[in-house]
Amino acid sequence: MSIRALRTLISIHRHGSFRAAAEAENLTPAAVSQQMRNLEASWDLELFERSLRSPKLTLTGLALVDEADAIVTAYDSLADKVRSDDEVSGELILGAVPTTLTGLVPLALTQLKKSHPSIRVRVVPGLSHQLLLQIDRGQIHAAVVSKPEVVPNTMAFSEIAAEELVLLAAQSTKDLPPLDLLQSQPFIRFNRDAVVGRKIEAWLQNNGIVVNDVMELEGLEAISSMVAAGLGISIVPKTCIAESDHLPLKRIPLGNDAPSRHLGLVSRADSPKAKATQAAKAALLTAVSIGEFNIKSKACPYIANNEKPTLSGHTRTR
Repeated sequence: MSIRALRTLISIHRHGSFRAAAEAENLTPAAVSQQMRNLEASWDLELFERSLRSPKLTLTGLALVDEADAIVTAYDSLADKVRSDDEVSGELILGAVPTTLTGLVPLALTQLKKSHPSIRVRVVPGLSHQLLLQIDRGQIHAAVVSKPEVVPNTMAFSEIAAEELVLLAAQSTKDLPPLDLLQSQPFIRFNRDAVVGRKIEAWLQNNGIVVNDVMELEGLEAISSMVAAGLGISIVPKTCIAESDHLPLKRIPLGNDAPSRHLGLVSRADSPKAKATQAAKAALLTAVSIGEFNIKSKACPYIANNEKPTLSGHTRTR
């Protein structure tokens, strides 16, 4: 038996097949199959029902998955538990929604590196529901997300900031009430697959506002550019981190019933990276208290001094 084999067993359960587990664990299907046969032989247990087209875990196999999950979690957190100081090291795989990648996340990571120089962070972009699924599958350790309608009881969510939604318009747009603008101008939607996109749609419907859709985009930068070009107006979060913005834009409050999106850090309640996750949370809160991302600021020493944090980027498309 090995920790690697137990990880593979857990992955088979989470992903539903040997092939999917092989892809998730960077193994060949043949290697996955061999690991499982060795596991069965070493303990003289029947873990899979192989008479089916796709092997399915037996009741014994399902019971072993629960025990294996506890063992792997304990193994992964062993170093942090016995470390005598407050230093955090090792790799933290951090997911983040796209709207945080140009302000909140880079500013927070510079603060994290100041406090814990030995930590290595790999950033994985994605929408909130995608990132929650990746946390559940053990593919990432934590994620900065928009708070979903329901947080799974296996996960812990810590709020970082509340961002009011505002109407985004070009500087040349006439000064009219938000309702008049929404009913008269082309509307650029925030992706409705995102939590914030669904929140915007709910607000429009609750207020009986019918808009003239011209496009639906995911990234805040893309939406801002389209609005600045005079192609329409939009509703977006007023980000908790002020960024250098040279686009001719104005942000108009929606009124007393304006919704907000709540950003937070989410991780599994039994995360083996609890110490690193807490350090990331503290860095995020520090970034929000600073409130501005400026590469010449003392808040960003690694960038201001032309030094690069030890980060390995991971880009994914929808």
